[in-house]
Order: sequence, then structure tokens, then C-alpha cells
Amino acid sequence: MTDPLVHQTQSQAVTTTRDCKAILIPAGTPIRLPMGSMVFIVQSLGGNHTVNVNGNLVRVAAEDADALGMEVDTRATGSEPRPLIGDGKVDENQVWEQLRACYDPEIPINIVDLGLIYQCTITPQKQKDGTHTGNHIEIVMTLTAPGCGMGEFLAEDVRARLLQLDNVSSVEVTLSFDPPWNQEMMSEAARLATGMY
Repeated sequence: MTDPLVHQTQSQAVTTTRDCKAILIPAGTPIRLPMGSMVFIVQSLGGNHTVNVNGNLVRVAAEDADALGMEVDTRATGSEPRPLIGDGKVDENQVWEQLRACYDPEIPINIVDLGLIYQCTITPQKQKDGTHTGNHIEIVMTLTAPGCGMGEFLAEDVRARLLQLDNVSSVEVTLSFDPPWNQEMMSEAARLATGMY
């Protein structure tokens, strides 16, 4: 198993091979990168890519990785529930593994080790006749800064990754700033990796 704190960072220059959607960091403003744009890849984590364009950080989502000349990570792009299998239960360890595959676009640490996950609840869903219909996962998370415009994009990353798990029928992600995030919420390994100790 790969260490969740090991990340891929680069400062590789690439030219976009087609127009693609992107998100300006930290404002969360959608932009379009035209074909032929020169960008510098800052980090490639969890299937998404943070690139520097003319001095601005921009997030290119997993489904547009091919515009950067990279493979699309399909594990980061699913958003439809899968059919029930086995006993219909969700493995909570797999939930946390998927959460560790989601990264802050500015800090190369996963959101679990950053301390952004406040709550994870798995609730079995049943019809009136008792038939198991799947599981609802509720995530309460925060951001490193309340004014960050990337919250909805991080929440969608979480939702898409969790919907890929067996027996998950729905996912709700809520952003909360109570309590406000601080670096003490980071795992010890994350504090060491970032020098925030």
C-alpha cells in the first residue's frame, strides 16, 4: 500500500493539447485554458492537477488530464452509484482510503491528514419492507481557510470518490467552519512533511 503522504509534485512545462476547463485557485473561479497554453505542473495528486499559468495557480480536474498530455484517472471521475453486492455493507476502511485520495490543490497533503474531515457517518438505507437499498455516507469537512473558493470542488471530489465504493447509494458533503481549522488538526506526519510543527 502506498503511503498516503507520498505525493507527486513536478515543475514540468507542458503545452495544452486542447481547450480545457480549469478553476482559478483559491478564488474558485472557472476559467478556460486555450489549446497551446504553456503551463507548469505544480502537483498531480488524486487525479487532479495544479498548474501555474502566468503566475496564477489553476486546478485542472481529472477528466481534463488529457489536455495536459496525461492519462485520465477514472478513479477520480466517477459520480454514479454502483449496484449492491455481497451483504450490502460499506467497508469504512475503504471510505477513509478514498478520502485520503483527495488533496488540497495548494498543499500537497491529503484532506484526512490535513485534518479537514470532521465527521464521517455511514447509514444503511432500507425500503419499508426492510430491503437493503444501499448506504448513505455523510461527510462534514472544513477548509484550511474560510474564504477559499475551492470548497465546492473539494466536496465534489469527495462525493465522486465515495460513490465509486461498493454499496454506496448516496453521499452528502457539508462544509463547516466550526471549529475553524488550524494546523494542530493535521496529523503528525503531515506537520512534519510540511514543516508546520
